[in-house]
Amino acid sequence: MTSRVRSITFDCAEPAGLAAFWGAVTGRTPVNDGTEESPEYLLADPADAGLPNLLFIAVPEGKSIKNRVHLDLQPADRSREEEVARLLGLGATLLADHRQPDGTGWALLADPEGNEFCVERSAAERVRTGG
Repeated sequence: MTSRVRSITFDCAEPAGLAAFWGAVTGRTPVNDGTEESPEYLLADPADAGLPNLLFIAVPEGKSIKNRVHLDLQPADRSREEEVARLLGLGATLLADHRQPDGTGWALLADPEGNEFCVERSAAERVRTGG
């Protein structure tokens, strides 16, 4: 027997705002899956394709250390550079730039609440540059 990852949960201060950011990143629509008093915003797997949901819940404590788990994003319809620019425009922050002149590497960003994530090369860029 195995388990399926049903949701990746983000503990956050403002679930609606962070769900809106990640909704714009992923093209998913945030839905309040909780209550008015205790909102939990869900970005559901589109068409139940076997992808994990993203869940945003309010917690009283703030983020205090580096993430031990993070998301690696691969642009679907644009280059890594275009995607990094788009994400910065949505409110992300560039934390470290590991992009190399030969096209390899990644960019380390943080979402509006400081959760780290990486942006890798697109599939088309991997074909062009190898890897």
